[in-house]
Amino acid sequence: MKIKFMTTLTPLIIIFLISFIGCGKKSGDDNLVELKGGIKGGGIMITNENENIRGLDPVGMNDVVSHHVSHQLYDLLIDLDTNLQLKPMLAKKWEITPDGLTYTFHLRNDVLFHDNPCFPGGKGRKFVAEDVKYSFTRVLDTRTGSLGFDFYKNYVEGAKEFNDEITKSLNESREPKLKDVSGYKVIDDTTFQIRLTKPFAPFIYYMCLGFAYIVPKEAVDKYGKDFFQNPVGTGPFVFENWTPDLELNMKRNPNYWDKDVHGNSIPYLSGVKFRFVKDLSQQLLEFRNGNIYDSYRIPNELFKTIVTEEKTLTPEYSKFVVQRKTALATQYYGFLVTSKTFSDVRVRQAFNYAVDRDKILKYVMQGSASDPAIYGLVPPVTPNYNAKRIKGYSFDLQKAKQLMSDAGYPGGEGFPEVTLNINEGGGRNTQIAEAVQDMLKEIGVTVKLQLLQFAQHLDNIDAGRTDFYRLGWNADYPDPETFLNLFYGKNVPANPKDKSPINSFRYKNPKFDELFEKAIATTDIKERNKLYEEAEQLAVNDAPMLFLYYDEDWRLVQSFVRDYALDPMHRVNMRFTWLDK
Repeated sequence: MKIKFMTTLTPLIIIFLISFIGCGKKSGDDNLVELKGGIKGGGIMITNENENIRGLDPVGMNDVVSHHVSHQLYDLLIDLDTNLQLKPMLAKKWEITPDGLTYTFHLRNDVLFHDNPCFPGGKGRKFVAEDVKYSFTRVLDTRTGSLGFDFYKNYVEGAKEFNDEITKSLNESREPKLKDVSGYKVIDDTTFQIRLTKPFAPFIYYMCLGFAYIVPKEAVDKYGKDFFQNPVGTGPFVFENWTPDLELNMKRNPNYWDKDVHGNSIPYLSGVKFRFVKDLSQQLLEFRNGNIYDSYRIPNELFKTIVTEEKTLTPEYSKFVVQRKTALATQYYGFLVTSKTFSDVRVRQAFNYAVDRDKILKYVMQGSASDPAIYGLVPPVTPNYNAKRIKGYSFDLQKAKQLMSDAGYPGGEGFPEVTLNINEGGGRNTQIAEAVQDMLKEIGVTVKLQLLQFAQHLDNIDAGRTDFYRLGWNADYPDPETFLNLFYGKNVPANPKDKSPINSFRYKNPKFDELFEKAIATTDIKERNKLYEEAEQLAVNDAPMLFLYYDEDWRLVQSFVRDYALDPMHRVNMRFTWLDK
């Protein structure tokens, strides 16, 4: 999943009210109530995101911010817990046939969609298997503006044919001949089946993607193109309102199907408020003033005043809780390898050797990142994968200069000015870009920085309108495939004018594709990872990106916030979060 850094916005101070949930004994301030197991119910969790969300329609979400918000509104068939283990959600259980081709999901029969005017009488109806078929089919339909069809079209039976027919019908201004995807089958109201064209070992994790959230047809029909700002799901919270760039509010779903081990209905919170303060320093100030309850990321320039050498909080911040987690995430700058500027692999390699990642981590990041990305794209903390076997790029200025000379640009002579596109604003995003800008001067390359809002930035990348761009990838699930899929040549559309949201480098290497396809069809984990390693080394050698660093997540949390876990994929789940004020 594409990940972001911070931007700048004039701060807004929002006065909030803590609401009352249910009835019972009041506990302390803010009208919280005692629940079984010593838990307290009620209150509004006020959190912050450092970028605007792209939208709330699952088919159009490939950014982490939209996913953070949407995960509170929608449910998946299967989710990941905080230890990144699979757990049942809308699917109570599932089976996979020995040949790895057929997945059967047995669904809950006690789940209701949110109350919404799209339903008769405004009352949410029961969730059934047909809703899964509808939601999954939308992801393969280009008419929906889907950014997720590349994930499924190469594996689900009939998916590519359906997607191709939709595209063809649009070009020919006619109705499509195919109405369904043959690999999606409703057995009955509580049984749904998926048939693959070939074994694909990580496919079960595809049920955990944001594209796999379940939506009702009635809501899409009612709101049409505005469904992205009128979401209806089965999740623990119900959408209330969204003021872009300012805040988004949701309230407790009183009809949510899940309960905790004590028998309490969840969620415990009365609601959630997402704010969108872009500047890290302003976010920290709002956090210290109690206006938000968590502060994700610590400003580089303040890091050593907040965190000690022992990775604990300094006395000034000791009343808060610090959460730290080595992330399944990599930051990089992408090259559009089909562009004239970056078509030569020697230029791309030169850029990689010219960047001193250790210096960036020490002087720009102030120790707040995990490690320099001197291996490959897959982070070293990925389970069961030895990423350190990959030979990547360490700082070597002489080699960088030699490669530029070999490419016909001695001392950078004749090489065009390069524009590095980054998402708008301040924080370490810009600080890192300025450091890289200075380092590339040493090989005679002039870099101009262009700052954009995140949504526009992503649109330009997906459409191939930018040659050099800042981006990062946060694992969608704990398997190397979620990273290596970015290099898969078959994710590049045949028409260069079409969007390429996964392989945005538009990189193609037939040998990589061959090894990658062998790997994903291999059920033995050791053998699969060996093939992954061979494939990744090929891609790293071709340098479709400038590898920067492996991320480490830091989050400050108010002392009264409970069960708000920070996991290695920075997934936000407030189903069991509660306030102990």
